[in-house]
Amino acid sequence: MKRGLFLKTAAITGIAAASYLAVGNYFYDFALKVKGEKDFEDEEADPEKNPAIDSEVEAAAQEADRLFLKENPPVERHIISPDFKKLRLSASFYPNKETSHKYAILFHGYTGSNEEMLRWVRGFSKKNFHVLTPDFRGHGQSEGNYIGMGWPDRFDILAWIDAVIEEDSKAEIVLLGLSMGAAAVMMASGETLPNNVKVIVEDSGYSTVKKVFSHQLDEIFGLPAFPIMNAANTMTKLRAGYALFQASAIKQIKKSQTPILFIHGKDDTFVPFRMLDDLYNAARVEKEKLVVPGAGHGESIMVAPQLYWRTVWDFVDRFFE
Repeated sequence: MKRGLFLKTAAITGIAAASYLAVGNYFYDFALKVKGEKDFEDEEADPEKNPAIDSEVEAAAQEADRLFLKENPPVERHIISPDFKKLRLSASFYPNKETSHKYAILFHGYTGSNEEMLRWVRGFSKKNFHVLTPDFRGHGQSEGNYIGMGWPDRFDILAWIDAVIEEDSKAEIVLLGLSMGAAAVMMASGETLPNNVKVIVEDSGYSTVKKVFSHQLDEIFGLPAFPIMNAANTMTKLRAGYALFQASAIKQIKKSQTPILFIHGKDDTFVPFRMLDDLYNAARVEKEKLVVPGAGHGESIMVAPQLYWRTVWDFVDRFFE
């Protein structure tokens, strides 16, 4: 009798455990495995769908981006990731024609590549910055078979910073990130950064990985975070070597000693607008925030380009000689 009860209990437990791991594995393949189709992909700005974006101004900006790239082809750069995986990470480098010790390192969003940062490359180049645009691990030309959501990537950011300083010991650096890139630079800000890093700009970043995925589960699928996120956390530890629940920009910026400019579109539903205040309030450094009405995820630079750049330069210029 007792033996039968034990076997029945063990069978139920085994089925539950297998189901738990299956759910976690599915989520991992869906959201974090490279080259899978993802409903979680960053929303792309579409001037035709957002009346707040002036289509003529945006078309002119896209043409300017195209001409800039044609006239300023980047140089490829590579480093090896500082962790035991030793991934070959790639970047595009846009040297400025003017003699300068100013550098901008720009980081793209979830499932994107450094090519999406061209608008920002052009903006910083106008101010005589040398610009480096890395591909995160598992993105673009970089090696890796998983998406780090900024957490393991924060150490890759430190390695890119070191690479710049090794080339120019007088480098003065601004870090800017978009979406996942914004979360990544905030996560990096909680580590010990060299004094060469003067300021950080985060655009549309999330507070924690757990919260942004929980939001997407509810928004896209109408599913609860528990137990899906718990299972995903377990599977991510097993397959990628990091914990989703540890990946927190809020925790990191509480330790930051670098000034931060926070930017977020008021109409962002991909990374909820409410996360802006959560992040801003957690920062204990010199800080400012820019809210752009009518802008969806990552659209602030398109909805209000003049306000965007004026705010960026008013903040960034304070910390550069």
